[in-house]
Amino acid sequence: MGREKGLLAVGGEPLIVRTARVVEPLVSEVTVVGPPERYASLGLRAIADQDIAGLGGKEAVRAPLVGIATALSATKAPWNLILACDLPYLTAEWLGWLLARAIVSEAQIVVPRSPGGLEPLAAVYRMECAAGIVAALQRGIRKVTDAMIEFRMECLSESDWTGHDPGGRVLRNMNAPSDYEEAKKWIETK
Repeated sequence: MGREKGLLAVGGEPLIVRTARVVEPLVSEVTVVGPPERYASLGLRAIADQDIAGLGGKEAVRAPLVGIATALSATKAPWNLILACDLPYLTAEWLGWLLARAIVSEAQIVVPRSPGGLEPLAAVYRMECAAGIVAALQRGIRKVTDAMIEFRMECLSESDWTGHDPGGRVLRNMNAPSDYEEAKKWIETK
């Protein structure tokens, strides 16, 4: 994208603020994992990515798996909703459905599966996954889905949530400027 996706304006506000507003009524606390100085002016609680696994180097700290490890190591909540900052089509209805599924699950991770595969950055993780994710990082694993296979997962298919996402958009993210333009237009027509 060439820019910080979470700070792109969608519906008159930064996407990360819009996402936080959708999530806030559903959870006990919203925390952004990223540079606190970047989000302070937006009124969002933020914690910096931590080099919990002792990887060293700026690139290692920016990996999504490091962000998940940071979030799970900092939480006191048994279940944690982990979301990417570039999901403009998320709805409270869909997120509420996902959280309800997690609360009754015996799994350690409840993750949707779209036609593109597992969606680990729109999933719910038990706090207990922190140590295993840190260990995976220490073994050199960087891909989130590679680390996830070590846990009990409940995978949810699109057919499970069709009623909560009739447009089939909820997990579409923004990777290119054209995705951003499409999301802006869609949200403005809502």
